[in-house]
Amino acid sequence: MTQPVSADFLPYLNWIDAQQEAMVADLIRVAEINSGSYHTAGVNQVAETFAELAAGLGGDVSWHDLPPQQVVNDKGELTERPLGRALQISKRPEAPLRVFLCGHLDTVFPKDSSFQQVRWLDDNTLNGPGVADLKGGLVLMLRALQAFENSPWAEQLGWDILFNPDEEIGSPGSSALFPHFAERTQVGLLYEPAYADGNLAGERKGSGNFSVVVRGRAAHAGREHHLGRNAIRALADFTSALDDLNGQRAGVTINPGYVTGGGPVNIVPDLAVMKFNIRLEKPEDEDWCWQHIHRLQADINSRDGLTLEVHGGFGRKPKVLSPANLKLAELVRECGQSLGLQLEFKPTGGCCDGNNLAACGLPNIDTLGIVGGKIHSHEEYARVDTLAERSKLTALILLRLATDTDRSWLQPCAGQC
Repeated sequence: MTQPVSADFLPYLNWIDAQQEAMVADLIRVAEINSGSYHTAGVNQVAETFAELAAGLGGDVSWHDLPPQQVVNDKGELTERPLGRALQISKRPEAPLRVFLCGHLDTVFPKDSSFQQVRWLDDNTLNGPGVADLKGGLVLMLRALQAFENSPWAEQLGWDILFNPDEEIGSPGSSALFPHFAERTQVGLLYEPAYADGNLAGERKGSGNFSVVVRGRAAHAGREHHLGRNAIRALADFTSALDDLNGQRAGVTINPGYVTGGGPVNIVPDLAVMKFNIRLEKPEDEDWCWQHIHRLQADINSRDGLTLEVHGGFGRKPKVLSPANLKLAELVRECGQSLGLQLEFKPTGGCCDGNNLAACGLPNIDTLGIVGGKIHSHEEYARVDTLAERSKLTALILLRLATDTDRSWLQPCAGQC
């Protein structure tokens, strides 16, 4: 039987409804600042804007400079790409219960993207870069926290917020921060968009990103073709054999997604580069994948005049739902029912920072953001009426966590990362 919202909580939830117009304005403001992952100036500008919007919370603000991301360029060279800064806001570090709230500042739309502006599709649907993924979630999260801070139960719960600048490229810099937060908090709330039908993500696959560099030997394609060692052919053999692994292990998918190499066609090509992604369901799948990658690598390296290097690795472990995560999901489901939302948790092949936190042992719900769809495309949209709806959901979760007497399922993280 659905429990109604406590009358004591209603004034703070009703306050959020009165913030709807302001939240829409905030969302449009931040969405029209380009924050493609490698546009560091734009990412930092969005961070500074959110620091301004969060000023009323009264938290302690700190900034984290992240190490650059190492990437393999088209010449097969390891290079570095700078990242934006991460913003941390914290309050009540000594509270008996502490919550970690997180969302990313970056989008998949680079500085030179043609997708820069927000527009209304109808009275309730906003189209724009990052309106759903993930800036709408950050806007509603801040209002939920403000509602909670206005309540008399605020002293029962402390919190950390992390606005990270690099989630869309796998959190290569900010993921090193997660163990610190997992050790000092007991619950994680993340603001990836909810599904288009309003439901939430449960189990998630793990993910790895890899780059392969093949070097051969250049030669004249006519006079001395026999002296050359064709890097493109070797890479094609490796890629074909790698793709053939699909279907050999349940839950594992391998996607060669980028390839470049060669030059003038009268030269035997001595360089080729390929990048691929792996998704997997179980932590032990990693070993199986590495065994086959190394076997295929050894085959190419056994050939005269050819070398194949593999860069990268598994950046996100599969998110397997622990007993504590299942208890947290039940609390979220109960809060949703009290607000008239029938929420289901669905498994997904997508990854996010919820994977990283789960690997640290921190139970978390990672799709508490705005309801939207067609993310990572120029058709990305958000339903603005769900700003208040999902903000109230977070506020009620915080109120319940602060006032519920049974916290036996909430154990401090044991530092499992």
